[in-house]
Formats: sequence, structure tokens, C-alpha cells
Amino acid sequence: MPSTRALCLGHASSKVRLLRSVRVLTITEVTNQGSASEPPHTTSRAEFTAARRAGISAHRRRTMRWWVLPVLLLLVGGGYLAWRDTSKGPPRTPSALNPKVTAIAPSTTTTSTLPATTTTTTDPGLLPQTAVEPPIDGSLQTRLAPLWTAIVTGSAPSALPAFFPQTAYVQMKTGQISDPTSDYTNRLIAFYDLDIAAYHAQLGAGASTAQLVSVNATPSDAAYIPPGSCENAIGYWHLPGVRIVYDEGGGEQSFAVASLISWRGVWYVVHLGPNPRPSDVGTVDQPAAGAGTPGPAGGC
Repeated sequence: MPSTRALCLGHASSKVRLLRSVRVLTITEVTNQGSASEPPHTTSRAEFTAARRAGISAHRRRTMRWWVLPVLLLLVGGGYLAWRDTSKGPPRTPSALNPKVTAIAPSTTTTSTLPATTTTTTDPGLLPQTAVEPPIDGSLQTRLAPLWTAIVTGSAPSALPAFFPQTAYVQMKTGQISDPTSDYTNRLIAFYDLDIAAYHAQLGAGASTAQLVSVNATPSDAAYIPPGSCENAIGYWHLPGVRIVYDEGGGEQSFAVASLISWRGVWYVVHLGPNPRPSDVGTVDQPAAGAGTPGPAGGC
């Protein structure tokens, strides 16, 4: 029997691989030598089989050690690549990273842009005339309030809202006189300014304490002036001799507004002082102690 015995597993073609990878077990390695006085122990078949199994297990453990590290590296690398691809997607919310954090939805602000509010006042003089007669009642005092303010303060510009519109005057006079715009500015407005100064002077030193009591007129004095009359191409209503009654220092006094005419159902001053007048200066029309008498009727 030879001293060394090779372990042969499988067929002959695998013998070389086994010799390289599996440690060769010899009879000497598996023989219990015992003491010098004892006879050499011959390995039984069971012991040989157990030794062979132990060798195979040791080989497997060594082989697994070589594979564990590469497998771990592959797993770690694959996880990193998967994370990098995921990180390219939509950003994760705080709650996805930490379940204890509650995600707060971003506030939504709705901005409503409101259209700009534009107050447009149409010049009534640009609109066509109507045949509506304006009322002759308490509303007449409200209508002439800007005029009274101008008389008290002596400020002519503050009385312009109560004066007949230039655009309406141009409509009425076009084709009737040579230059309606110039006549409006250089005659009507010029006299209006002069008359306001004269009425303010009529109040005297107590102008700032004068109180408006009433505006009086006789409805029957109002008359409709048809187109073609008094050098006017358009008809209108005319109201003469309206009385402004005021209290100054405990005494009631009054003066007249020479002429009001209508445009689209509204009364406007066209002559404050008398028209015509003896000279081109500011003139107070019919000043009187007490309330006086409205009118007389007539004129245009």
C-alpha cells in the first residue's frame, strides 16, 4: 500500500482542479501516531470520510470569504447609483426624509388686480340741448351755492360751476355771432368776475359773517325762448330777477341775479349784474333791504 493516497472526487477531468483547490490528505496526516510505545494507528474508513468532509468545509469557507467582499461592493455601488438616479427626480419633502416632520404646504396667494377706477365727467355743453324746464324750488338754492360762496369770499373762480358752460354757449351762438368763444371769454366771463367783486363789496366788512337765507324766484316769470330769438340758434328756458336773500349782522338784505338760462334741464347763471348796463364795470343788480321782489318777467 503506498504511503500517500490521493483523494479522488468526481471524474478524472476534475482531478487537477481538486488537487489545486483541496488540500491533499495523506494517511500520515489522518493517522494517530500515538505514543512511541504504542503501535501505529491505521485510519479507519469513517475517520477518513470525516477528514475529507472537514477539508471540503474549510475550502468552502475560504471560497465564501473571497466572494463576500465583491458582493458587498456590488450591493453598495448599486444602491449608490439607484440613489443618484432618484435624486435627479422631484425634490423630496421634509416628511419623506423624516416621518416625524409634517410637510407644510406653501401658502397660495391670489392677487386680484382690480381695474383702475376712473371718474369721467362729461361736459354737458358737448351734449345736445333739451326742452326740459328746470325746477323752481328749494333745489335752486343748492344750484346757486357756489355763487354765494364766491360772493362771500370774493373768489370769482369758485363761482364757475354755477355759470353757463362755454361749450353750450358756442353751440347756441354759432352762426349767430362772429366769434362765440371770444364773446364768452371777453364779455360774459369778464363781467361775471367784475360783478362778483362788486357783490362782495356790497356785503362790506361783515362779508365773512353773512348767512344765506334763501333764493327766491317766481315760477311764472320763466319763459321758453325759441331758436332764432336773441341771436341764439338753439332754444332754452329763461328766468329773470332771482333774489338772493341773506342775513348780515341781524338785518335781512337781498340782491338779484339778472338772468338764469337752462341747458339740458339745469339752471345756469348767464348774467349776474344787469344786462345791458350803463358802463362796463361791476354792477350789483337791484340791491334792497329785506327780501325784495323777484322779476320782473321778460328779457332773454
